Amino acid sequence: MSNIESTVLRRTALRGALDRVKSAPWLAAGLAGFGGFLTIALLASLNAADILPLLIAPFGASSVLVFGAPQSPFARPRNVIGGHVVAAVMGLVAVSLLGPGPLAMALGVGLAIAAMMVSDTVHPPAGANPIVVALTGVGWSFLAAPVFVGAVAIVAMGLAYRRLAAGRLAR
Repeated sequence: MSNIESTVLRRTALRGALDRVKSAPWLAAGLAGFGGFLTIALLASLNAADILPLLIAPFGASSVLVFGAPQSPFARPRNVIGGHVVAAVMGLVAVSLLGPGPLAMALGVGLAIAAMMVSDTVHPPAGANPIVVALTGVGWSFLAAPVFVGAVAIVAMGLAYRRLAAGRLAR
């Protein structure tokens, strides 16, 4: 291959890469990231102020779905809220039966998957809830806060944010 052909191929590849960057949905990605930031900041602030325990690690992954892939069936309000509640219940049941430990974590996750599938509330981030339950030794109040209240907050923030951001994306 000659130097000229090599240069032309490099320029063509560079132009193709630049076209892909230009067509990337940077605004949508930035808005989604900012929505996730605001949501976790709210939950973390309420958590840190001891107002309500509203933050668990799976909520970060839920925010990815709610803000980054809102069209996903896993991001439906029913799936986010129901999935977190169902999975937390299964984790609490497993820990109640077996005590905290690896077997309870495994049983809780397995039960959570099955229960979310049967109830049509599959939400992959919620699969971590039984592990959180077993590792932290939380009680049944865990279902109310952080699980239910936090999941509802994520859904509400996602719906409100999408309505506000929709005007920005339409321009």
